[in-house]
Amino acid sequence: MIILAGDIGGTKTNLALFSIHGDKLARVVRKSFASQDYPGFEPLLREFVAGNTATFTSACFGVAGPVIDGRSKTPNLPWVLDGQELAGVLGVESVKLINDLEATAYGVLSLDSGEFVTLNEGAAQQDGGMAVIAAGTGLGEAIVYWDGSRYHPLASEGGHTDFAPRTSLEMELLRYLITRFGHVSYERVVSGPGLGNIYGFFRDTNYLPEPAWLRERLTREDPGVVISEVALAERAEICVKALDLFVSIYGAEAGNLALKAKATRGVYVAGGIAPKIIKKFTDGTFMRAFSDKGRFSDFLSAIPVQVVLNEDAALLGAAYYAAFRMNGEISFRASLRSGFE
Repeated sequence: MIILAGDIGGTKTNLALFSIHGDKLARVVRKSFASQDYPGFEPLLREFVAGNTATFTSACFGVAGPVIDGRSKTPNLPWVLDGQELAGVLGVESVKLINDLEATAYGVLSLDSGEFVTLNEGAAQQDGGMAVIAAGTGLGEAIVYWDGSRYHPLASEGGHTDFAPRTSLEMELLRYLITRFGHVSYERVVSGPGLGNIYGFFRDTNYLPEPAWLRERLTREDPGVVISEVALAERAEICVKALDLFVSIYGAEAGNLALKAKATRGVYVAGGIAPKIIKKFTDGTFMRAFSDKGRFSDFLSAIPVQVVLNEDAALLGAAYYAAFRMNGEISFRASLRSGFE
């Protein structure tokens, strides 16, 4: 049996075919597309299918946006996806759309231990809740709860909640962003564009100078990539300060999510950004902000926190959903490392 899975994001869309071998999956083919190059998902999907002759039986796509009644209007793309319409395009009985962080949760919980970097060992409560947070083009969050026999991921749009500054500097940042966007969500700060927003705050308020060579690079390259690279190399203080504040706010919001989820089993930091700047994540900045919750600091310090190194976690999770959770099946075995069974 062959299944089709996808991870649909604001910057890129990954599609893959997987073959099913008992309770395991093997990737047959994978292709990545620049999402902005397509007016909608359907033309992209048709291009992928036309290039592959394999016949598949089911499909699941993780979507960076809310999924309601099988439909999703993506917030960072002018796309509308409809599961029934996509089933017609593909000629299959059904297509399942799930939130990309729901897909990420399924994927994360099927990975091997070597695909993580531990930020906090903690003391995992085996029947506790979990949380997944992932910054990329946007900011996604999911809660995973335990029903006594298995875990269930719950999608959310927590990345769009109000940004809550904790320091006088962050209050200045909020005022700066209000003038630009009106409403300021955590996604405006904790995301690829969010890192650029923080950098812009330091530059536009004359908090730190912008070197001419850096200004020139930012006009022709991806700002988030440039800022991170320069910060890690410690070549410009404005980038160092921007990345430090970014990771600190990321940690603070991960701690907020951990409290809301009562995530005593663990918090997973996924998405495309964290693995690329893992040096910064492991210097203590993230965990200090994560645990800095007053009377609940000890509670948070006991929660295991790991960075997910596998950037295909959402794609893999969508594949497992298509293979083992659609059509009434309840078996989700994967590696069994987390209680899905």
